[in-house]
Amino acid sequence: MRDTLLIALFAFLGAAAAGLLGAGALWLLRRRSLTASLTVVAAVAVTAMLAGTLAVAQAMFLSRHDLSVVTTVVAMAAVVSLITALLLGRWVVARSRDLALATRSFGERGDFAAPALPATAELAALGRELAATSARLARSRERERALESSRRELVAWISHDLRTPLAGLRAMAEALEDGVAADPDRYLRQIRTEVERLNDMVGDLFELSRIHAGALALSPSRMSVYDLVGDALAGADPLAREHGVRLVGDRIEAVPVEVDGKEMSRVLGNLLVNAIRQTPSDGTVAVTVQRETDRVVLSVTDECGGIPEEDLPRVFDTAWRGSHARTPPGGAGLGLAIVQGIVEAHRGRAAVRNVPGGCRFEVSLPVAGA
Repeated sequence: MRDTLLIALFAFLGAAAAGLLGAGALWLLRRRSLTASLTVVAAVAVTAMLAGTLAVAQAMFLSRHDLSVVTTVVAMAAVVSLITALLLGRWVVARSRDLALATRSFGERGDFAAPALPATAELAALGRELAATSARLARSRERERALESSRRELVAWISHDLRTPLAGLRAMAEALEDGVAADPDRYLRQIRTEVERLNDMVGDLFELSRIHAGALALSPSRMSVYDLVGDALAGADPLAREHGVRLVGDRIEAVPVEVDGKEMSRVLGNLLVNAIRQTPSDGTVAVTVQRETDRVVLSVTDECGGIPEEDLPRVFDTAWRGSHARTPPGGAGLGLAIVQGIVEAHRGRAAVRNVPGGCRFEVSLPVAGA
C-alpha cells in the first residue's frame, strides 16, 4: 500500500509540473489561433504522462531498458496526439473562418446564410442563431420600410386635406373682413364646420401618435358588450338617418368584457361611421356580437360593394383610403388605423373580409375573466 501511494505521489508531482508549464503556455497563447491551444493541450497530456513516468522510474530505479521502452511508447503517443490536435485545430479554424465570412456578409448585405460545410455543434448552433437573427432583422427592416412609406403617405394626405379647409377658411375670413359676404351667418356656420373638421383631424393625429408611441393609457373596467354597442348605435343613429341607412343590431349577446369604455366607444364609432358613409341610401349596416369560447367577436357589416382583394391587407394601414368611392368626406384615412391600435392595446384583433354585397369588420376581444 505504501509503494502504491509513493508511485501516485511521484506521478502526480511530475504531471503537475507539466500541467503548470502547459497552463503558462496557454496563457501566453490565449490570443493565438485555436490550433495552437489544441496543440498545447495535447502536448500537456503526453508530457504529463511522460513526466509522471520518469519520476516513478527514478524513484523505483527501473532498468534503463524498461525506461527506454516507456519513453518510446510515450513519444509515439505524443506524435499521434500532436498530429490529431493539429488536424482538429485546422478543421475548427476553417469552419470558424467560414462562419466569420458569412457573418461579414451579414453586416454588409443585411442577410446571413449559414456555411454549407459541417461544423461543430457549437458553431452550428451559433450559425442557426445568426440565421434566426437575420430573419428577425429582415422582418424588422420590412416593417420599418412599410411604416416609413405609410408615414410619407400620411404626410401627403394630411397636407392635402389641411390645405383645402384652410384655403376655404382664409377666403371666408377675407370676405367677412372686406364686408362682401352676402350672408355672414352662413359664412360663420361654414367656418365653424371647417374648424370642427380640422379639430377632428388633429384629434385623430394625436390619438394615432399615442398609439404608435405606446403611450395609449387605458382605464379598463368591466362592462357588457350589449351596453357598449347600444350606446354606439344610439350615437350613430343621426348620421344613419341623414344618409338614409338602416342600423340593425338585434343579435347582441350580453357578454362581459374588460375594456376602456371611452376608447372602445371610439372603435365602434369609427367602424359605424365608416360603414354608414360607404353604404348607399336605403342600405343596411348590421352589428352583431357573438361569443366564441374565451373571446367575443363584434362585427359591423355594410353594403359598400366590397373591397378589392389586393387592398384587404392594407385596410388598417395608416392613411389608407382605397378607391375614391370609399374615401369619406374630409377623412385622412386614420380611423381604421386607430381602430386597430386601440383593439390591439386591449389584447384583441381587428380584421376585415368581404361578404356578399359588402364587407365585414370584426373586432375580437378577450372575455372578462377568461
